[in-house]
Amino acid sequence: MSKSVKQLLTKELSEKFNGVSEFLVVDMTGFDGISNNLLRGELRNKGIKLTMVRNAMMRQALKTLDKEKASGLFETGCCTVAYGSDSVIDVAKEIEALTKQKPLKFTGAYIDGTVLSEAEAQNLAKMKNRVELIGEVVMLANSPARRLASAIGAPAGIIAGCIKTLADKEAA
Repeated sequence: MSKSVKQLLTKELSEKFNGVSEFLVVDMTGFDGISNNLLRGELRNKGIKLTMVRNAMMRQALKTLDKEKASGLFETGCCTVAYGSDSVIDVAKEIEALTKQKPLKFTGAYIDGTVLSEAEAQNLAKMKNRVELIGEVVMLANSPARRLASAIGAPAGIIAGCIKTLADKEAA
């Protein structure tokens, strides 16, 4: 491949990943064309993109984007970058859910300036995403208020029950 073609491809990668602050690197070795296209279609419907990259060109593109820390993820092997959706956790969960029969190997991840190893990237699929964490925080914040409301309301309920019993006795 000529130098000018490589520069064009590197520039295209730089433009494509300009606004991407987090991505997952996966190894799609062993996927045939049909399964690859089916997986890409399913992920595209969920707002997740897969881009197969040449390692050297991706390293150059990351250098121009000031994301050189992530260059170590593109040293060897066949690399495919998965990105999009709300967070890289959602991307990891979707990929793991769609590839149950033939799992993809996560080779690493890049999240807001932090490079994650293969094992850490694999754990992303098991983590809670932003929406789940917000729901948990809201539940925990409401728990004391719910207990307080029931503690305040309990004596009033007991008094109301006593008054009703007295009213029933007087009526009988």
